[in-house]
Amino acid sequence: MTSSGSLLRLMWLASPALPVGGFSYSEGLEAAVEAGHVRGEAAVGDWLVDQLHLSLARTDLPACAQAFRAWLTPVDGSRLQGLNDWVLATRETAEFRLQTEQMGRSLVDWLRNGEHAQDPRIAVCAALRPSPSWPVVFALACALALEADPPPGPLGKEAGADAHGPDGARQALLALAFGWAENMAQAAMKSVPLGQAAAQRILTRLTQAIPQAVDHALALPDDQRQAFTPMLAILSSRHESQYSRLFRS
Repeated sequence: MTSSGSLLRLMWLASPALPVGGFSYSEGLEAAVEAGHVRGEAAVGDWLVDQLHLSLARTDLPACAQAFRAWLTPVDGSRLQGLNDWVLATRETAEFRLQTEQMGRSLVDWLRNGEHAQDPRIAVCAALRPSPSWPVVFALACALALEADPPPGPLGKEAGADAHGPDGARQALLALAFGWAENMAQAAMKSVPLGQAAAQRILTRLTQAIPQAVDHALALPDDQRQAFTPMLAILSSRHESQYSRLFRS
């Protein structure tokens, strides 16, 4: 059970209005449009659903789930550094690495200036080297959001701690995946281009696919996380020198 306050905080973290710059990345979609691989609403929907299952559900979502658990007290610093190292090492292009580092740093700055500014875990997160990555920082933000307003119950705060165990990790991943989906729908509108109604239909397809992707990520052990999307990596590499572009990836 999630309290209204916690639900609102998760919605806040999933919002494209969160000042971390997610709106400025297309994650290879712009390059796919330029190369002629993606044309029109149906193709964009197919592309993004595949990207959700073949990329996000195998990389950032399971890394976020495992980081979420490591942020719960007592904090497992070595586990978090290992997950952060894995995320950075598996970015297949320079611009993909730039994205996860920039968004991670921006979210740390946001946390430092928010309602949880005094929580010592923020300093631990900021100290991750060489830079805190987006899914690891997002996991901390979700843990803080769920701890801040535990659901009502006879155990009070203890009930809240129970609530952000397995269910909490799932809620964090749903927020991360929906934030990604909304940004990608907006990127499709600008790069294809598409109208708002088409983008909403694509977002409908993505929201229908997200629960399965999240459940897959939650069940994934360490040795089955993977980053292997060669076409996306090639497109991202080409995007770095694309003649005309709207997005940073």
